Amino acid sequence: MVKDALLDVLFASEKRKKVLLLLRDGPQEMGFILSGLKTSRPALLPQMKILKERNLLYQSGDTYGLTNVGKLIADEMKPFLDAIETLDKNSHYLTTHKTVGIPKPFLKRITEIKDFIVFEPDHISSYELNTDHFQEAMRSRAVYFISTFMHPESPLILEQLVKKGVCVLLILTEEFAHRIFTEYRDVFRYYLACNNVKVFTCKKEINISSLTVVDTGFQLRLLYKDGEVGMELDVGTIERK
Repeated sequence: MVKDALLDVLFASEKRKKVLLLLRDGPQEMGFILSGLKTSRPALLPQMKILKERNLLYQSGDTYGLTNVGKLIADEMKPFLDAIETLDKNSHYLTTHKTVGIPKPFLKRITEIKDFIVFEPDHISSYELNTDHFQEAMRSRAVYFISTFMHPESPLILEQLVKKGVCVLLILTEEFAHRIFTEYRDVFRYYLACNNVKVFTCKKEINISSLTVVDTGFQLRLLYKDGEVGMELDVGTIERK
């Protein structure tokens, strides 16, 4: 009998995939597995047999666990499946916006943002301040801004953060920085003199509209593929590493 390819064993059956993921933390009795998968013994046993035949699963009485090979595969499967789930959620956002500007360190940790929220304001309110994210910024030790445009609320936001003593780091395109220094010279010089404000310019093209990173998450605004400013992708909580 010809054995199924390993990829088919892993992904052609939801039950087999879920068994591997469920047993990542250690062996479990069949009752626990059946309860976790919400299935019956007759429905699950054929799938368990396939996993045992491929040396991914071992059985001791009524207890099942992963072999070394099974544990290796399950540990690699988890981040892969999390990445797929993250990309699949609100996939229209990523397919209608430019993703080339997303920083590579963010992409490497994309599995951590499964609970992100996409804000889709109408045209009239598209530049209104995201009050929830602003409150998180005010509670942060440091806030990082990367921006290619002047948000109407930017002066007020910066003023309140500076007064609160939050460390503010601004990264601007050279063109945008020149415009700010020309149109808001006195204000710009005032903030440059503040100990808790640092401003940097980037010579390279920044292919996003804006990125704000606070202590508990970040807010990313990508450009539409036609170049227009797009919707916001907001991540409420992300662990710092």
